[in-house]
Amino acid sequence: MKEIRIGIIGTGVMGADHAAILAEGVANARLVAVQDFDLGRAETIAASLDVRAIADADALIGDPDIDAVMVCSPDGTHASLALKAIAAGKPVLVEKPLAASLEDAEAIIRAEVDAGRRLVQVGFMRRFDPGYREMKQALASGELGRPLFLHCVHRNAVGPDYLTSELVIANSAGHEFDIARYLLDEDITSAIVASPPATRNAPNRQPQFILLQTRSGVVVDIEVFTDAQYGYDVRAELVCEEGTVALDPSPATTIRARGHDGFRTPADWRPRFRQAYRAQLEAWTTGILSNTPCGSSAWDGYMAMLVTTACLHAWKTRSRAAVEIPEKPFLYR
Repeated sequence: MKEIRIGIIGTGVMGADHAAILAEGVANARLVAVQDFDLGRAETIAASLDVRAIADADALIGDPDIDAVMVCSPDGTHASLALKAIAAGKPVLVEKPLAASLEDAEAIIRAEVDAGRRLVQVGFMRRFDPGYREMKQALASGELGRPLFLHCVHRNAVGPDYLTSELVIANSAGHEFDIARYLLDEDITSAIVASPPATRNAPNRQPQFILLQTRSGVVVDIEVFTDAQYGYDVRAELVCEEGTVALDPSPATTIRARGHDGFRTPADWRPRFRQAYRAQLEAWTTGILSNTPCGSSAWDGYMAMLVTTACLHAWKTRSRAAVEIPEKPFLYR
């Protein structure tokens, strides 16, 4: 079977993590080059993994020895790099968000439609997490009946300095928007946002509570608390007519020491979703080889951005906001 030769643009936290996973070994994939605006950082990672460092992102995309591209650079660069990969006819996995604006996301969709094939996958890796996949399978089996509520919790230990109340919605909640659409297999049509007071640990931003409703009426609530102090914690429970299904928050081991009996909470998302990141890469490269794209499409990335836009409007106006859903192009049906 052919091996997909991958180049990574952006060697910050996510790019370096993807590079390490690929270096450990992913079926049908091989990392061959990395690029970053900080060439020294790219060269350090390249040397540690025995791959090439390329100074320019355009050069990496155009390199004939690179079959597929991962975009892990700052959000504002995602759209232009994805468009260049599409123009080069190369599959591209773009970390979320798909783009920095709805207009840029729409340009990506038009480019893919014009190309006549799906080349873009958005890095919503939770779709590959075993827990979420089991939740979806339990719902699809019919044994739980019709879904009524989806409860979601998204907590970080400490948010970065630049994070604002607005960015808690626009940045942190994006994975929840996509996983709700994935689990329920339908679009979100409205949003309400309520904000408790800021905490003493982060007086410059507020936690957010988001209430969504889907086309069929399922209610989705999302708590986004980026300064919970104790660690990274993601939870979900789907409540249906005949029962419930929820993520198991416990890891494989528990620790008893110094009067405590429990398990450690990771400091950030990478340990929690490391298996999902690997599964995402394996599915992406397998899909490239078989010409059967999987994972979140550019359309899914656009839908998450539309929900974000509605949530921001709801937060600013303190009212319910509708999610305006355009007609889906045939390529994504």
